[in-house]
Amino acid sequence: MVKIFITTVFINPADDRLRAGWRLLVHFFILAASLVAFGVIVSPLFIWAERQGFSFLFINSLVALGGITISVILARRFVDQRSFVSLGLKINWKALGDLFFGFALTAAMMGLIYAIEWGAGWLTFDGFAWEFQNSGRVAREVLIMLAIYISVGWQEELVARGYWLQNLAEGLTRSGRSSSRQGLDWAVFISSLFFSLAHYANPGFAWAPLLGLLVSGYFLAYAYIRTRSLWLPIGLHIGWNFFEGTVFGFQVSGTESYRLVLQTVKGPTLWTGGAFGPEAGLVLIPALLLGTLSIWWYTRSR
Repeated sequence: MVKIFITTVFINPADDRLRAGWRLLVHFFILAASLVAFGVIVSPLFIWAERQGFSFLFINSLVALGGITISVILARRFVDQRSFVSLGLKINWKALGDLFFGFALTAAMMGLIYAIEWGAGWLTFDGFAWEFQNSGRVAREVLIMLAIYISVGWQEELVARGYWLQNLAEGLTRSGRSSSRQGLDWAVFISSLFFSLAHYANPGFAWAPLLGLLVSGYFLAYAYIRTRSLWLPIGLHIGWNFFEGTVFGFQVSGTESYRLVLQTVKGPTLWTGGAFGPEAGLVLIPALLLGTLSIWWYTRSR
């Protein structure tokens, strides 16, 4: 009886391993332990970086990068009993193309948002960073922000569209309660909701940012589904943050960034997202439509 109970509740007899829900729970604890352990082990490096003038955001992103990557590697190998690469991380020329296409596409998407807000009179241009700072300082700050956003894009997509989405889709489908399509639909919704709620500590987080990030999660999930690879959503995530904050000077999910374009947003919060940034405003919608159509076109042969 005990064996039957364990098999029914914890083990999926179809592949003789933990059910998806338990795998996600185990990963949560591995993640917490990895973040603590990684932070302690490399703390001398972060003390040095802080003395060199690197921001807390930079240091924190490195801790998260190491902790999250290690946690997914361990969970994928010992809990999922699958390879790390099978999450959609095969490295080849197609992966490189996906990465750079995603990065370039977000430049057009954010440029569209800037153009809409400027054309509507919701934004005033105040100048460029290099007009007020020397070129060496500008280059250093841009490279630091790019490194931060590479780290953030990698770690958030590795978890949200990698570990969460794929385990949920597999678990919901193999439970027998959902068809393959229904299981995927629910997995996209749940993983996107978790992705949105993961930003709850960001300044200004409320209902509008929650919905905006939820829709953004769907957009990134669409990029994964069209390619069955994480490289396109990773490129999109990196580029979105970089062009949104560092290049065009908007808030990035409520957080400040070094800005090349100095501008002031003064339009209606409903449209612009206010202090949280475009993710919380209706101006996000045309950009996501442009991005979705572009992804469909780019992946039409797949």
